[in-house]
Amino acid sequence: MEAVAGGQEEEERQQCVGGVPSRTFHQTPFSGSALFPSQVLIVAVVSVSRVLMLARGTAIQKQFLVPLFALQAPQSVVAWARGEYGVWSAFIALLVRLFYFIPGELELPFIALLLLIVAPYQASNLRGTQVGAIVSWVIAAYIAYQHFSRIGSLQKAFDQVSIVATLAVLAVVSTLCISLL
Repeated sequence: MEAVAGGQEEEERQQCVGGVPSRTFHQTPFSGSALFPSQVLIVAVVSVSRVLMLARGTAIQKQFLVPLFALQAPQSVVAWARGEYGVWSAFIALLVRLFYFIPGELELPFIALLLLIVAPYQASNLRGTQVGAIVSWVIAAYIAYQHFSRIGSLQKAFDQVSIVATLAVLAVVSTLCISLL
């Protein structure tokens, strides 16, 4: 009886991919695992935030990207930041900042790391919830307002100098709008 049950468990394990039955999610031919919508949202917001941090042709206050990143950071990044390696990384970055000048754009990842480490439990629980998505969307909408109002006109926003920043702002707002659905 036990040999039959063991064989049946082995068949079920072979039919599952990553612990999830294969009929409930689809693998892409280009990767070993599927991307879920929440993972796509995280990748989109984090990568576009990084593009905005380094983009020229925008007059947004880049420090608003730090709480946006903190609210959209994946749980694995938060666990790393709050763990031993994250604390040591923040300590070393703080020592480097004390003795050397670091430009504002390069200082923002350090501030994001510190924010992830010292954020209270209640603020950390906003990540992945509807309230967290609304707060992220409000931050992104304010960033878009800053970008378009300081550029001057919609035509100037799509000039060669600021097209990358404009597309990044539109991508952040649109992905967060989609996450609200």
